[in-house]
Amino acid sequence: MADVKLTRINKYLSEIGFCSRRMADSLIEKGKISINGELAVMGQKVSGEEEIKVENKLVFTKNDKEKIYLAFNKPVGVVCTTDTKREKNNIIDYINYPTRIFPIGRLDKPSEGLIFLTNDGDIVNKILRANNKHEKEYLVEVNKPITKDFIKLMGNGVPVLDKITNKCFVKQTGKKTFKIILTQGLNRQIRRMCEYLDYRVISLKRIRIMNIELDLRVGEYRYFTKSELNTINQLIANSSKTHED
Repeated sequence: MADVKLTRINKYLSEIGFCSRRMADSLIEKGKISINGELAVMGQKVSGEEEIKVENKLVFTKNDKEKIYLAFNKPVGVVCTTDTKREKNNIIDYINYPTRIFPIGRLDKPSEGLIFLTNDGDIVNKILRANNKHEKEYLVEVNKPITKDFIKLMGNGVPVLDKITNKCFVKQTGKKTFKIILTQGLNRQIRRMCEYLDYRVISLKRIRIMNIELDLRVGEYRYFTKSELNTINQLIANSSKTHED
């Protein structure tokens, strides 16, 4: 029998998109998290199969086996957070799905386009980790005419957040527009790359994640098809779930 992987409760809640590790520690200290009916303690480990409640609301139950996978065309102005109390324009309230789901990764507030949502915590890190090299494709408009040097520099990598971005595919599509395919997920990466080269992003739309292309009107969501989910499972079969520190 394979060993069951255990994860600290604060890390688990962070990985499934429920809250940050710091917030989880605070909730534990206040006695607001329970695991299988007993108050959680700092550093306690879980497999993800337990009945976990935060403020007496169920996060995950071992009897809940139905996995949900959604593709959503996020509008500009919607925030990819599960914090429904602090952010009124959050993605969870906008979709208003009948059971608990959370976004896989983020798409910043001024951006629009494709984002996945799920209740499957296991799949999240396999999709998100940059080392797994899963592609995300974007259409971008900037504030002034694009040059050949801009395209070359964007493709070869520029300094962002104390590191050089990975080489990537970049193609000009219009006087002020280009397409870019990333395998990284640095915070506001495309905007920061453009800013470094003295350009400002006017609009940014994600049109593909891995094998799934954007085919929805703004504000709409749909379920993954069986074929799409099978392909994703094949693509992530050998992917690491390890965090990049």
